[in-house]
Parts: sequence; C-alpha cells; structure tokens
Amino acid sequence: MADNEITVYTPIDKEKVKTQIFEIRGYKVMLDKDIAEYFDVTTGNLNKAMKRNIKRFPQNFCFQISRDEYKEILRFQSGSLELEQGQYSKYPPYVYSESGVAMLTSVLHTDRAIEASVQIIEAFVEMSHYIRQNRQLLPYDELKALELKQYQLSEKVQNIEDNMLTRADLSDLMKLFDAGINNEEVLILNGEPFKADVAYQTIYKKAKKIVIIVDDYLGVKTLRHLSHVKSGVEVKVISDNKGYNPLRLSEFNDFIAEYPRMQVAFIKTMNKVHDRFIILDYGTKNMKVYLCGSSSKDSGNKVTSIVELKEVEVYKDMINNLLANNPLYLR
Repeated sequence: MADNEITVYTPIDKEKVKTQIFEIRGYKVMLDKDIAEYFDVTTGNLNKAMKRNIKRFPQNFCFQISRDEYKEILRFQSGSLELEQGQYSKYPPYVYSESGVAMLTSVLHTDRAIEASVQIIEAFVEMSHYIRQNRQLLPYDELKALELKQYQLSEKVQNIEDNMLTRADLSDLMKLFDAGINNEEVLILNGEPFKADVAYQTIYKKAKKIVIIVDDYLGVKTLRHLSHVKSGVEVKVISDNKGYNPLRLSEFNDFIAEYPRMQVAFIKTMNKVHDRFIILDYGTKNMKVYLCGSSSKDSGNKVTSIVELKEVEVYKDMINNLLANNPLYLR
C-alpha cells in the first residue's frame, strides 16, 4: 500500500457486537478474542499490548476472568455447554470494559483499531439507551446505577468521536487535498486535517505554564514549532537526540539568539520511551497529553496524526520519572 493511501474499512455489525457484551463483576465487558477480531490483530498481540502498558489498564478497564465465568459466557452464547469442548484456551481469557476498549487504541493505534473501537463503544452506549427506555422494568437503585453508567459512557464516546478521524471526515480530508495542499503536508489533529506546522502551533499556543516534549528525534523544525509557545511558558524537551542528523548545539544557540524569551531545558529519555508525546501544563488541572504519530522534526514528510488522550492520570508517573532523568547536553 502506498504511504499516502487511505484505507476505508467495512463498518462492523454493532448488533452482533451487542450480543458479545456481557456483565461480569458489575462491568459490561467483551472477550479479548472478539475485540481482537474487530481490531484485525491476534488475541495474543492484543493482550501483549495491554501487558506492555499495564499501568494504563486498571481493574475497571481489563481483568482476567475465571473458568466458571467463562463457562457462563459460553452458556449464554450457545444456550448450553455442549459446544464448550475446544473453546477453552490454556488460560482463561481477558475481558475489556468500554474504557479498556478505548485505551487499547492508544497502545495499538492502528487505523483499524481506532475505527473499530468507536463502533464498539457506540454499541455499549446503545445498550445503555435501551435499558433507559425500559426503565419501568427495573428497580429504582439499579436504574440509577445504570443511568450513571450510561452518562459516563456517552461522555467517553463523545471524546473518542471528537478525537479520532472517522469515515465521515475522509471527504473533508480529500477536499483539503483537492484545494491544493499536498498530502505530504497534512497532519490530522484530533480528526481534523491541518497543515503540519499549523497543527503544532495550535497545540503549543494552548499551554499556560509548561510544555513537555517526549521525542527521541530532534531537529531545527522542532525548535521552529516551539517558537509559538507563549512568553513565560517553560519548555522541557525529553529526548536522547538520536538519528543521523541530531539537533546541534549551534542550531539551538541560533534559535535562542532569535527567541531570547524562550526557556528551554533538555533532559535524557535514557532509552525508556518509544512513543512521542506532547504534554501541556503538567501538574495542573488543565493538563493535556497528546500522542504523536511521528517526530515533529519529520512533520510534513508523510500524512500522520496527533490525538489528544483523555486518560491523562495514567501518564503522570511516567512523566514524573522522565523529568528526574539526567540533563541532555547538545553537541
């Protein structure tokens, strides 16, 4: 497939998804194997991605069920246990709640996983709407608990829809191409196509106290984007400054001479981070975390995406540990 080719996947059957949602331990969940099928990955790889990022998956996001619980799911699916033989793996499966499905997209972040997760979570929400419509059949306490869950689910789906590129956005993206912007200049920020430089400017201008960049690959373009940080906002760049053409001290000095107001400190990642992140206003209630599909120094080379992550709490320990690393000295 060409680098600039956009794949449009067939929508999943949400009615089928609803039959694969079960309530276990007070959570509505799906089996790992069913999610993996929709995400177009193996069950093993799905769970490996979860285990590599275990801090992002608390108990209400993902847990391993018992064999008895698995038997109940099989009985629900088949109406009896006659089909049970051959359906067991060596270990009982994992199950994921709607929050876990959403978090899986941040550790897999493939186009298929992003698109499928939106539709799966919509199925969770539609089930909650059905419950609300049949409120007269439910005890009051149970109804109030379900209404709270439905409200929380609606917020999660809205956040995902706001921050992901969906099939409906593709026509706007193609119009952007037709309007004269080359595909290699496009960056998709929270589902909306931008020129790459404008996308970074839009993010950095939001910071009020601090910008933290986690990116092992730096360049002059990285600095050019940072020039749009507001005066008085501190900048910390966490990087091992890798690559065949790393950022040089002379380039940084030229940048500071042009923008003397900038407060920039460099810290080593010490080879601890693979993904690229932008963190705004760390340590405040307005903290934002963005996951970047490529290094900012390469923005504009190929179509890529930046997505704002909503579960920022899970990243605080990681950021705090990185900030404690040794300083990086440019050469």
